[in-house]
Amino acid sequence: MSTPREEQTVRPDSRQAERAAGLNPAALSVTDTARTLTRVAGRPVSEAMIERDIDDGAPTNADGTINLVHYAAWLVRDMAESASANGGARGD
Repeated sequence: MSTPREEQTVRPDSRQAERAAGLNPAALSVTDTARTLTRVAGRPVSEAMIERDIDDGAPTNADGTINLVHYAAWLVRDMAESASANGGARGD
């Protein structure tokens, strides 16, 4: 006889699913970065948007991959600098 605990279905969270898919958040391709951010943000993030950010100075690893933490920090800093330049207005 199984216990209620044994009958529970274990569903992997998004981090487990990404690890199972072989994604490394410290070294994502532009395509994987766009897909991951689209999933997390709940709105489309295209490869073109990521490429534009790279052209504008977003950090990349030596091999051209993206460290998601470094990229997120760059985005926050970029948004803060834009807000300061616009007198504190948000640029949504």
